[in-house]
Amino acid sequence: MVKVLVADNHPIVRAGLNSVIKSSKLADIVGNVSTTSELFNFLSKEKVDIILLEMDIPEINGITALRKLKKEYPDSKVLIFSGQPEDVYALSTLRAGAAGYLSKNADVTVISDAITKIADGGMFITNELAQRLAFDESTKKPRRFFRKLSTREIEVLKLLAAGKRNKHVAEELGLNEKTVSTYKARLMKKLNVDNFVDMLQQAKALDLF
Repeated sequence: MVKVLVADNHPIVRAGLNSVIKSSKLADIVGNVSTTSELFNFLSKEKVDIILLEMDIPEINGITALRKLKKEYPDSKVLIFSGQPEDVYALSTLRAGAAGYLSKNADVTVISDAITKIADGGMFITNELAQRLAFDESTKKPRRFFRKLSTREIEVLKLLAAGKRNKHVAEELGLNEKTVSTYKARLMKKLNVDNFVDMLQQAKALDLF
Protein backbone atom coordinates (compact mmCIF):
# COMPACT_ATOMS: atom_id res chain seq x y z
CA MET A 1 0.00 0.00 0.00
CA VAL A 2 1.30 3.45 -0.95
CA LYS A 3 1.96 5.62 2.10
CA VAL A 4 0.72 9.20 1.62
CA LEU A 5 1.33 12.25 3.80
CA VAL A 6 -1.03 15.22 3.35
CA ALA A 7 0.56 18.64 3.96
CA ASP A 8 -2.06 21.40 3.80
CA ASN A 9 -3.01 24.09 6.33
CA HIS A 10 -6.76 23.93 5.65
CA PRO A 11 -8.61 21.39 7.86
CA ILE A 12 -11.50 21.01 5.41
CA VAL A 13 -9.12 20.37 2.51
CA ARG A 14 -7.22 17.78 4.53
CA ALA A 15 -10.47 16.06 5.49
CA GLY A 16 -11.59 15.99 1.86
CA LEU A 17 -8.28 14.59 0.63
CA ASN A 18 -8.30 11.93 3.33
CA SER A 19 -11.81 10.89 2.35
CA VAL A 20 -11.07 10.68 -1.38
CA ILE A 21 -7.77 8.85 -1.00
CA LYS A 22 -9.06 6.36 1.55
CA SER A 23 -12.14 5.58 -0.54
CA SER A 24 -9.94 4.79 -3.53
CA LYS A 25 -8.22 2.02 -1.53
CA LEU A 26 -5.06 2.72 -3.54
CA ALA A 27 -3.14 4.39 -0.74
CA ASP A 28 -2.93 4.71 3.00
CA ILE A 29 -2.94 8.15 4.66
CA VAL A 30 -0.18 7.92 7.26
CA GLY A 31 -0.36 11.50 8.47
CA ASN A 32 -1.65 15.06 8.12
CA VAL A 33 0.40 18.21 8.73
CA SER A 34 -0.40 21.90 8.42
CA THR A 35 3.02 23.60 8.38
CA THR A 36 6.48 22.86 7.03
CA SER A 37 7.80 22.43 10.59
CA GLU A 38 5.26 19.68 11.15
CA LEU A 39 6.07 18.25 7.73
CA PHE A 40 9.80 17.79 8.33
CA ASN A 41 9.25 16.67 11.91
CA PHE A 42 6.92 13.92 10.67
CA LEU A 43 9.35 12.81 7.97
CA SER A 44 12.18 12.57 10.48
CA LYS A 45 10.19 9.85 12.23
CA GLU A 46 8.36 8.00 9.47
CA LYS A 47 9.05 7.15 5.83
CA VAL A 48 6.37 7.99 3.25
CA ASP A 49 6.06 7.25 -0.46
CA ILE A 50 4.17 10.34 -1.62
CA ILE A 51 3.80 13.79 -0.07
CA LEU A 52 0.75 15.74 -1.18
CA LEU A 53 2.10 19.26 -0.65
CA GLU A 54 0.11 22.48 -0.75
CA MET A 55 2.00 25.15 -2.73
CA ASP A 56 1.29 27.87 -0.14
CA ILE A 57 1.79 25.85 3.03
CA PRO A 58 2.82 28.17 5.91
CA GLU A 59 6.37 28.96 7.04
CA ILE A 60 8.50 28.02 4.03
CA ASN A 61 7.80 28.88 0.38
CA GLY A 62 6.38 25.82 -1.40
CA ILE A 63 9.16 25.50 -3.96
CA THR A 64 11.80 26.05 -1.29
CA ALA A 65 10.20 23.31 0.80
CA LEU A 66 10.15 21.09 -2.29
CA ARG A 67 13.88 21.56 -2.85
CA LYS A 68 14.57 20.76 0.79
CA LEU A 69 12.42 17.63 0.55
CA LYS A 70 14.23 16.42 -2.55
CA LYS A 71 17.59 16.94 -0.84
CA GLU A 72 16.75 15.37 2.52
CA TYR A 73 14.14 12.78 1.52
CA PRO A 74 14.89 11.86 -2.11
CA ASP A 75 12.90 8.62 -1.92
CA SER A 76 9.66 10.45 -1.13
CA LYS A 77 7.88 11.76 -4.22
CA VAL A 78 6.10 15.10 -4.05
CA LEU A 79 2.75 15.90 -5.67
CA ILE A 80 2.09 19.64 -5.51
CA PHE A 81 -1.57 20.40 -4.82
CA SER A 82 -2.45 24.04 -5.32
CA GLY A 83 -4.95 26.73 -6.14
CA GLN A 84 -2.25 28.68 -7.98
CA PRO A 85 -2.43 28.92 -11.80
CA GLU A 86 -1.33 25.64 -13.35
CA ASP A 87 0.40 26.97 -16.43
CA VAL A 88 2.46 29.40 -14.35
CA TYR A 89 3.48 27.18 -11.45
CA ALA A 90 3.34 23.59 -12.69
CA LEU A 91 6.43 23.79 -14.87
CA SER A 92 8.29 25.66 -12.12
CA THR A 93 7.57 22.98 -9.52
CA LEU A 94 8.38 20.15 -11.93
CA ARG A 95 11.75 21.78 -12.62
CA ALA A 96 12.33 21.92 -8.86
CA GLY A 97 11.75 18.18 -8.52
CA ALA A 98 8.02 17.62 -8.08
CA ALA A 99 6.60 14.37 -9.44
CA GLY A 100 3.37 16.07 -10.39
CA TYR A 101 1.15 19.14 -10.12
CA LEU A 102 -2.58 19.03 -9.37
CA SER A 103 -4.93 22.01 -9.30
CA LYS A 104 -7.46 22.32 -6.48
CA ASN A 105 -9.99 22.93 -9.23
CA ALA A 106 -9.47 19.41 -10.60
CA ASP A 107 -12.10 16.72 -10.33
CA VAL A 108 -11.65 14.61 -7.19
CA THR A 109 -11.22 11.46 -9.28
CA VAL A 110 -8.00 12.89 -10.70
CA ILE A 111 -6.32 12.64 -7.28
CA SER A 112 -6.37 8.85 -7.42
CA ASP A 113 -5.03 8.90 -10.99
CA ALA A 114 -2.19 11.19 -9.93
CA ILE A 115 -1.20 9.04 -6.93
CA THR A 116 -1.32 5.86 -9.01
CA LYS A 117 0.85 7.31 -11.78
CA ILE A 118 3.43 8.75 -9.38
CA ALA A 119 3.56 5.56 -7.30
CA ASP A 120 4.33 3.67 -10.52
CA GLY A 121 7.29 5.93 -11.20
CA GLY A 122 5.64 8.35 -13.59
CA MET A 123 5.09 12.10 -13.58
CA PHE A 124 1.61 13.60 -13.43
CA ILE A 125 0.07 16.67 -15.04
CA THR A 126 -3.42 16.91 -16.48
CA ASN A 127 -3.99 16.54 -20.21
CA GLU A 128 -5.43 20.06 -20.29
CA LEU A 129 -2.28 21.48 -18.73
CA ALA A 130 -0.04 19.51 -21.09
CA GLN A 131 -1.91 21.00 -24.04
CA ARG A 132 -1.72 24.56 -22.66
CA LEU A 133 2.01 24.26 -22.05
CA ALA A 134 2.53 22.81 -25.52
CA PHE A 135 0.67 25.63 -27.26
CA ASP A 136 1.74 28.46 -24.97
CA GLU A 137 4.34 29.79 -27.40
CA SER A 138 1.76 30.18 -30.16
CA THR A 139 -0.44 32.52 -28.08
CA LYS A 140 -0.08 36.22 -27.46
CA LYS A 141 -1.10 36.02 -23.80
CA PRO A 142 1.14 37.48 -21.07
CA ARG A 143 2.00 34.02 -19.77
CA ARG A 144 4.32 33.50 -22.72
CA PHE A 145 6.91 35.33 -20.60
CA PHE A 146 6.85 32.53 -18.06
CA ARG A 147 8.88 30.37 -20.40
CA LYS A 148 11.72 32.85 -20.04
CA LEU A 149 11.80 32.76 -16.23
CA SER A 150 13.74 30.32 -14.09
CA THR A 151 12.20 28.61 -11.07
CA ARG A 152 14.07 30.95 -8.70
CA GLU A 153 12.98 34.03 -10.67
CA ILE A 154 9.36 32.91 -10.38
CA GLU A 155 9.80 32.55 -6.60
CA VAL A 156 11.32 36.01 -6.27
CA LEU A 157 8.68 37.61 -8.49
CA LYS A 158 5.84 36.00 -6.56
CA LEU A 159 7.16 37.22 -3.21
CA LEU A 160 7.79 40.74 -4.54
CA ALA A 161 4.30 40.78 -6.03
CA ALA A 162 2.93 39.81 -2.61
CA GLY A 163 4.47 42.98 -1.16
CA LYS A 164 7.61 41.47 0.37
CA ARG A 165 10.64 43.75 0.71
CA ASN A 166 14.04 42.65 -0.57
CA LYS A 167 15.15 41.79 2.96
CA HIS A 168 12.17 39.51 3.58
CA VAL A 169 12.49 37.86 0.16
CA ALA A 170 16.15 37.18 0.90
CA GLU A 171 15.33 35.68 4.31
CA GLU A 172 12.57 33.44 2.98
CA LEU A 173 14.62 32.11 0.06
CA GLY A 174 17.96 31.92 1.85
CA LEU A 175 19.59 34.61 -0.31
CA ASN A 176 21.30 37.90 0.44
CA GLU A 177 19.69 41.24 -0.41
CA LYS A 178 22.18 41.98 -3.18
CA THR A 179 21.22 38.74 -4.93
CA VAL A 180 17.54 39.65 -4.68
CA SER A 181 18.32 43.02 -6.29
CA THR A 182 20.11 41.17 -9.09
CA TYR A 183 17.05 38.98 -9.62
CA LYS A 184 14.82 42.08 -9.75
CA ALA A 185 16.99 43.61 -12.46
CA ARG A 186 16.99 40.35 -14.39
CA LEU A 187 13.21 40.03 -14.07
CA MET A 188 12.64 43.55 -15.41
CA LYS A 189 14.84 42.78 -18.39
CA LYS A 190 13.11 39.47 -19.16
CA LEU A 191 9.64 40.95 -18.69
CA ASN A 192 10.58 43.92 -20.87
CA VAL A 193 9.81 46.60 -18.26
CA ASP A 194 11.99 49.40 -16.88
CA ASN A 195 10.46 50.00 -13.45
CA PHE A 196 9.18 48.08 -10.43
CA VAL A 197 5.52 49.11 -10.86
CA ASP A 198 5.41 47.77 -14.42
CA MET A 199 7.07 44.58 -13.22
CA LEU A 200 4.27 44.09 -10.67
CA GLN A 201 1.71 44.74 -13.41
CA GLN A 202 3.35 42.00 -15.44
CA ALA A 203 3.22 39.72 -12.40
CA LYS A 204 -0.50 40.43 -12.17
CA ALA A 205 -0.90 39.55 -15.83
CA LEU A 206 0.84 36.27 -15.07
CA ASP A 207 -1.71 35.63 -12.30
CA LEU A 208 1.03 35.55 -9.65
CA PHE A 209 -1.20 37.45 -7.21
